[in-house]
Amino acid sequence: QVQLVESGGGLVQPGGSLRLSCAASGTIYRIHDMGWYRRAAPGLERELVAVITSAGIVGYADSVKGRFTISRDNAENTVYLQMNILKPEDTAVYYCNAEAQITRYTGTMQRWGQGTQVTVSS
Repeated sequence: QVQLVESGGGLVQPGGSLRLSCAASGTIYRIHDMGWYRRAAPGLERELVAVITSAGIVGYADSVKGRFTISRDNAENTVYLQMNILKPEDTAVYYCNAEAQITRYTGTMQRWGQGTQVTVSS
């Protein structure tokens, strides 16, 4: 199986920065798309923040464009989210997502991390 472990969340003041990391481990043949999602409060839907393909093509939610940058290290099966100019409305639990393939003969599966809390407050 494939596990995702996130790190880097915490408390930051408005205007500050944080960097999230997410490492995939386990039986991995290939990681396709990787992304970050967030849920602002229990009961709300998880929303896409940023996504990156294995070729490095990226996409962002309009609310974070120009402030957040997603990147990945394919050799380490790790994805990062650099978050700058953070706002109180960025407060949420951030989840890492990966589309993983465990052998060349199997299909892909969606895997999720456990989530990391980001709180933006003065």
